[in-house]
Amino acid sequence: MIVNEFIPKPYTQLLDRGAVAYSAPSNIALVKYWGKKAHQIPANPSISFTLNNCKTATSLRFEKKTSKGFSFEVFLDGKLQDDFKPKIEQFFSRIEVYVPFLSSYHFVIETSNTFPHSSGIASSASGMSALALCLMKIEQQLNPEISQAFFNKKASFLARLGSGSACRSIEGNLIVWGTHANIEGSSDLVGIKYPYEVHHKFKNYRDTILLVDKGEKQVSSTVGHNLMHDHPFAEQRFAQAHSNMEALIPVLESGDLKAFISIVEQEALTLHAMMMSSNPYFILMKPNTLEIINKLWAFRAKTGLHVCFTLDAGANVHVLFPDNEADEVQKFIATELAEHCQNGHYIEDKLGLGAEPIKI
Repeated sequence: MIVNEFIPKPYTQLLDRGAVAYSAPSNIALVKYWGKKAHQIPANPSISFTLNNCKTATSLRFEKKTSKGFSFEVFLDGKLQDDFKPKIEQFFSRIEVYVPFLSSYHFVIETSNTFPHSSGIASSASGMSALALCLMKIEQQLNPEISQAFFNKKASFLARLGSGSACRSIEGNLIVWGTHANIEGSSDLVGIKYPYEVHHKFKNYRDTILLVDKGEKQVSSTVGHNLMHDHPFAEQRFAQAHSNMEALIPVLESGDLKAFISIVEQEALTLHAMMMSSNPYFILMKPNTLEIINKLWAFRAKTGLHVCFTLDAGANVHVLFPDNEADEVQKFIATELAEHCQNGHYIEDKLGLGAEPIKI
């Protein structure tokens, strides 16, 4: 699939060398994307909160070369990471038609996360979006006429080709990815800012990520997505996601926290139900994941507070709650839930506004 909108006109000249840098946040989906078609097209639409503190900082140094093909080195926290190269090589191959300067330079990619790598926080989302933004910054230097709106749109498009959910990490704080009949401007190709009214209750939400398991997942998200192709409940799941996206529209407008909780928790459990009923089947939740969920449900029933959970494709638990209930919920997390985290570790986060350039 070639999208002509994002193919640039021939550059008049290339820079000899330079350096750019961006930080990009992770995101947490409320309605989950699980299953994809060719060319990184989602099987169903999704909507996510953009986070603020969990982010990846990436710098990209480049120097003109004469040899053919891609040439790059990747460093994570200052250490050379050759095991990252195949994924980036694949990414470059997918996007070269849209950023044709890629084969003209040797790149040094230096990246670091504010959260543990493979912690169940979407490092591929923040990492690929930061890298896509760096590449767009180079393109903007080659073509200064690029508008900020197009810059963000193309960055989202490129990021998607590296990691699907990365297209939701360019902007904030509510992002839709995937075509939905009732969401104007929604697209399978890029993430867009949620276009409708959002109640003030949802503008200062908190997300505390409980690190139940910091290890590598035994099944990658890529493998999990592919298992949806022959899944016996795939079509029902995709229909459910469309229905929940539609149901969220009046919920986000009215500030109905109880309805919000119902949709978000159902989505989280359905995601894991798809994993447990695929062929081959797998379970990413751990015993402490369930301990946390049950304690959270008991706490919510006892206090009437509007705290809920969601899950990504892993064991860790995202505890979501409105800002005005933060004191009580954070005390509950520290005294009751932290004991179920690996080494008692958790990360306090909140909604953010998206990626930012870094001076270099």
